[in-house]
Formats: sequence, structure tokens, C-alpha cells
Amino acid sequence: MRHHGKNPLRALRKWLSVYARPMKSDRGRGGLVIHPYRGYGSHSEVFLMGRVFRQSGVGESIEQGGVLRDLIDVFRRLMRRGMSQVNVAVRLGDSHTIVPTDADGYFEAHMAIDGPLELSRVWHEAELRVLVDSEETVKATTEIYIPPLGVDFAVISDIDDTVMYTGVANKAKMLYRLFLEKADRRAAFPGVAAFYQALYLGDGERERPLLYVSRGPWSIYEMLEEFFRLHRIPVGPVLFLREWGMSLHRPFPRRAKDHKRLMIRRMLSLYGELPFILIGDSGQQDPEVYAKIVREFPTRIKTIYIRAVNEDSERDAAIQKLAQEVSDAGSTLVLAADTATMARHALSQGYISKEALATVLKEEKQERRIKI
Repeated sequence: MRHHGKNPLRALRKWLSVYARPMKSDRGRGGLVIHPYRGYGSHSEVFLMGRVFRQSGVGESIEQGGVLRDLIDVFRRLMRRGMSQVNVAVRLGDSHTIVPTDADGYFEAHMAIDGPLELSRVWHEAELRVLVDSEETVKATTEIYIPPLGVDFAVISDIDDTVMYTGVANKAKMLYRLFLEKADRRAAFPGVAAFYQALYLGDGERERPLLYVSRGPWSIYEMLEEFFRLHRIPVGPVLFLREWGMSLHRPFPRRAKDHKRLMIRRMLSLYGELPFILIGDSGQQDPEVYAKIVREFPTRIKTIYIRAVNEDSERDAAIQKLAQEVSDAGSTLVLAADTATMARHALSQGYISKEALATVLKEEKQERRIKI
């Protein structure tokens, strides 16, 4: 039996560094800060979200990169507050718009593209500026994903218990898996990285859209970015995060299934007639949500992959019943106990190559040797 040692101090240091990352841009000075997230769109319109904060200036003279600096920045992050009703100017190429923040400091920009964007790129840089009394105060940049022309389909994947073992709604377990386990004790499901890379690239370098949805809060955005990097999972806009409304104004978040359904509908509208693959798990309401999407858009969903994450014969039977309904509507639902099952089906449909399947099988076999 393999012994897995842990270094709690090193893990804590890593967590501090990642959690403090959004605070680094002001170098301890404090004041207004804009924190944008990755955006997504098409060559006709784009979406972008973020938040504007006011944060304290503590320890400006303390050197960057040290543990003390990170501790102070974590404290500042916990104490910062969202700024309501300030304007954010967004520019992408020749296109621009101005949007206000909501009561919690969040903003959402939906912008039409007025001029042509470079066709050879899929990630485009947007510039953002916070305006107070029409005067520019602070600025930032972020990336917006726009798929290449001629791509054959897009993928929307759940994250919690679909890509990674513990749902991000359970922050303690997620942080434990990310930073307290050694690198060879995978937090990702075996074979996931290779399978998603195969879907992303297809039979060459298609760079298909991979969009991720989660029921977790915006506060773990950086943790998920680190998770994707560590596990070599193709990055995409993370379209999840339900911290919207969790405030004195609206004390309860939107229900997860409603959030997910709305996001998928938005993607279907954004990408016109482009078909989609949906990936989720059996632990929550993904099969029900996805089946409803198939009924609403019967020609747009090529396949639904559902990872079986619980040993419940009644639940499996209910999903198989949904699979028949999905089939009657013209799509396919695959209930899979492992990534290899999904990958074999994907090969049979021409979604991935034979070489990619071999890589998925090899990676899954290697990672299954390591007990989670």
C-alpha cells in the first residue's frame, strides 16, 4: 500500500498564495479594484462578468511574494466590499460599452461586436475601466474566448462530481483535495484531462468551445483556475458561480438547476445552430435539466454524458428512463461509470480520434492505481 505523506505548512502556503492572488494588483495600496472573469462570445457578441471592490490599504511597504504579504492580502480580501452603482467601461477591439454594477458590486456586460476580430485567435483581450463621475479610476484586462469559425460542436460541462471528485459547494473538501493531498492523489476523475483535451482538439486543432458550469460561489474562481492548471484540463470560461444575490438585498442564491438551465439556454442562443454536447453527473439534477434542454432544443444536443457517482439502483433506473425520453427526442444520453465509457462512445460518434481514445484509456488506468 502506498504511503501518502502531507506537508500541511506547504499546503497552507499554497492556499494563501492562490487565495491572495486577486489582491496583488494594487500592491497593498487599497482603493477601488476591478476583478473581471474570463468572458466568452462569438464574432457578433460577447459576454463578460466581474466585480468592483473597495479594499483596504494595509502593509503597502511589505515585500511582495512573502508569507506575511499573503496573510495581509487574504485579510484584505475578506474585508473588501463590493461597490454598487459604479460604471464599468469595456472595450474589445473597436467595440465598447458601459455597464453599471449591481448592489453587490457585480457587473455583466453584453456587447455587440462592431468591427472584425482577428480570426486566427480564440482568446481576445478586453480592456476594462472603472469610471467615477465620468473619470477613469482603475483598469484591468481579461480574456474573452471566441471559438474559431467552422467548429463542429461545443461542450458544456458541469464541474462538481463530473470533472473533480468533491462538489465545490463543499469548500473544505475541495481545498483539502487541491492543496493537502500530494500531487499524485488526484482530485480529478481518472481520464478526465485526456478526454476533455480530446473533445477540445477533435481530429486536429479545432479548439472547440469548452464551457464550464458550477453551483459554487465566485469566491473559489481562483481555486478552480489552479485546479484546471494542475490537472491539465483545457481551460475555458467558467460560467458558474451563484454568489449573485447572496446579500442583505437577496439572502438566497438562485437554485442551481435554474442557474444551469439559464446558462445553457444562453449558450445555445449565442452560438446559433451549433450543436452541443452536455456533460454532468447523476448526483444532482443534471440528467433532468439536460433532458429538459433536449425537449426544448431537440436538434441542438448531440449527446448527454452523465457520470454515475452514486450506487443507487432507483436513481440509475430513473436516469435510464430519461435516456429513453432523450432518445425519443432525437438525442442520446449515456450513463457512464467511468471516463473510458464516455470516450468509447465519443469515438463511435466521431467526436474524438482513435489515438485520443488510447490516451484516455492509458491515463485512466494509470490514475486508477492511485486511490483517491
